Amino acid sequence: MKAIGFKTSLPITEQNSFLEFETAKPIPGANDLLVKINAVSVNPVDFKIRQNSAVNTVLETPKIIGWDAVGIVEAVGENANLFKVGDEVYYAGDITKQGSNAEYQIIDERIVGRKPKSLTNAEAAVIPLTGLTAWEILFDRIRINPEKDKGKTVLIIGGAGGVGSIAIQLAKKIAGLTVIATASRPETIAWCKEQGADYVVNHKNLISAVRELGFENVDFILDFVDTNFYWDIMVDLIKPQGHIASITGSSDPVALNKLKNKSVSFSWELMYTRSMFQTNDIQEQHNILNKIADLLDNGILKTTLNETLTGLTADNLKKAHQLLESGKTIGKIAIEF
Repeated sequence: MKAIGFKTSLPITEQNSFLEFETAKPIPGANDLLVKINAVSVNPVDFKIRQNSAVNTVLETPKIIGWDAVGIVEAVGENANLFKVGDEVYYAGDITKQGSNAEYQIIDERIVGRKPKSLTNAEAAVIPLTGLTAWEILFDRIRINPEKDKGKTVLIIGGAGGVGSIAIQLAKKIAGLTVIATASRPETIAWCKEQGADYVVNHKNLISAVRELGFENVDFILDFVDTNFYWDIMVDLIKPQGHIASITGSSDPVALNKLKNKSVSFSWELMYTRSMFQTNDIQEQHNILNKIADLLDNGILKTTLNETLTGLTADNLKKAHQLLESGKTIGKIAIEF
């Protein structure tokens, strides 16, 4: 099969930052599906791993990355029973396994969902990683109860990005929250409003911007940009007994002691935790993806696709990575094969 990978971590502008090559089609294990891939999307995790996983070394065989895919089941493992050959599926993959930038991939069926029937391959490919991340941060980490928490306020830092775009929709349409999103350019402000944000504020003067809306504090904060940079701002804006959650990680210790007087909770969210540690509830990702597919097919949620490239090529992956690394992308980028 054809695949795209890299042997060493290079700037994306370098000729060999991605390589096209041929490799053996993988064989599914007992709980796996073999999927013929029709489309993928690109996420920040892709370029971060490309930049950092082969620094000052040359791998013997190219590393295949990519953690969003849509395709058709071509074979199933002996213990797999959630899908059959011919089913259309979508998934975000497992960061410890081979990625989706290839013609075929094996994937544990417990982290796979049915492809939304109403969406094209490109429209569906952009959903799994960000959809799972947003769903888990809202309903598994903060544990928002739509009946109890309806009308409460959530501040989403990074509203126009991939995760922010679907998080706005879920927070507004499923959780019933009042959504304040951050954006600074006319096009990103418009995008956040299209996703359903009630208010859009400039992140550059965030505390005053939120308070000028009439909100002294907010119930929940979702950080999709930079925990360290926004920490003191979030500590100031969060309500007593509120909840802050972040996906960004931190190179420095987080000063959790600053949350003590307000009795504020803090959570990390990593979409790969369930697959990485083979948790007892790993199949919950299958369930979440199916719920999201239903919401998409019923017109409650909409795709966050904003750009489509055509063809499984090194050049297309380079272009997608360059766009993401610019930090100015809106929504998601898909590559159709």
